[in-house]
Amino acid sequence: MTTPHVRKGTPPKVYVSVYAVLLALTGLTVAAARFDLGRFNLAIALAIAGTKALAVIVYFMHARSAGRLIWLFAGAGFFWLAILITLSLYDPLTRGWLPPPEW
Repeated sequence: MTTPHVRKGTPPKVYVSVYAVLLALTGLTVAAARFDLGRFNLAIALAIAGTKALAVIVYFMHARSAGRLIWLFAGAGFFWLAILITLSLYDPLTRGWLPPPEW
C-alpha cells in the first residue's frame, strides 16, 4: 500500500498574498512621500520599510518555519540595523555643538 504524496512547503496562494501586501506597502510608501508630515516622514518611511523587510524575511526566506537559531540571528541583524540607524540619526543633532570654524 502506498501513501499519498504530501506536498510540503508554502502554498503559492501565500506567496501571491504576500506579494500583494508588498505592492500595497510600496504604494503606501509613495503616497506617504507625497505628503509633508514634517518630522514624521522619516519615521513613517522606516516603519513601512521595516514591515516590508519583515514580510520578505518571514515568508520568502522561510524564516517562519526555521529553527530558533535562525530567528536569533535574524533578530540580531535587526537589532544591529536599529543601532546603526539610531547612531546615524544622532549625527544631525550633534552638528550644532561646535561653532563653525572661522577661516
